[in-house]
Amino acid sequence: MTNEQMKELTEVVDRMIMPYFPKEEGMQKRLFESMNYSFEAGGKRLRPILLLESFRMLGGDEGDEDRLAPFMAAVEMVHTYSLIHDDLPAVDNDDYRRGKPTNHKQFGETTAIFAGDAMLNYAFETMIEDTLKESDDIWKNKKLAAMNVLAKKAGGYGMLAGQMVDFLCEQKTNVTLEELLFIHEKKTAALIQAPLVMGAIFAGANREKIARMEQAGYLVGIAYQIQDDILDCIGNEETLGKKTGSDAKNAKATYVTIKGLKEAKDDQTRMSREAEGLISSMADGPSNLKEIIENLIQREF
Repeated sequence: MTNEQMKELTEVVDRMIMPYFPKEEGMQKRLFESMNYSFEAGGKRLRPILLLESFRMLGGDEGDEDRLAPFMAAVEMVHTYSLIHDDLPAVDNDDYRRGKPTNHKQFGETTAIFAGDAMLNYAFETMIEDTLKESDDIWKNKKLAAMNVLAKKAGGYGMLAGQMVDFLCEQKTNVTLEELLFIHEKKTAALIQAPLVMGAIFAGANREKIARMEQAGYLVGIAYQIQDDILDCIGNEETLGKKTGSDAKNAKATYVTIKGLKEAKDDQTRMSREAEGLISSMADGPSNLKEIIENLIQREF
């Protein structure tokens, strides 16, 4: 998939999800400005794209794609909230995100905390309001199931579990590979699994395919995070839009520090190929999913 094709797909997804973000008005206008600042900061829209392409690949009806839009928006909202909070001084203490000042640098720490909280709530407001308006019982059940997936993958058994263990491991000098893989599975892979599984649910996939899609999401997420660790070690700051070397500076355990650069690269390649094989074996319709995953794992930013 070329960069131009990816750009076009991102623009399609942007048009689908932008109507669901809050208008910057009311006495709390600054809150919405802060939310939208991070949402519009140049993200790749990876997660809503994965949801859409999973739906397409598993034979979802093109005429139903508009039904996915509020859930695609919600996935991006959850991801955006997590970035706002990750950048805070109490967590990663980052000054830049995608080449722009992080939310707390632009709006202040208190507003950034509120914006992240509001973004998470707004994601579920968006999905619930849409589901309440759904007249088709089959689709209503699909939406409830998809909402449940996102809630679990973002919560205390998903992304937040990974963030908690990541924080606890920062206090340790002997982080194990098992602990690191738990962090990567929950903190990173969970929000890649979620849209892939949600797309499969919307497409009407059976339990076996949903489980295989979840496994593919796990492999993609781990490989994605390994690449993130590699880029923090050897990436180009200008291309990344943020400083590199922060993991080493903070003495943080990563896949690279535990297994070495060469083995990290080898494992990343192996996992990405396994994920691509799983995805290829399930294709029921035209989709760019395999190519998107290839680009994602081999990214330079």
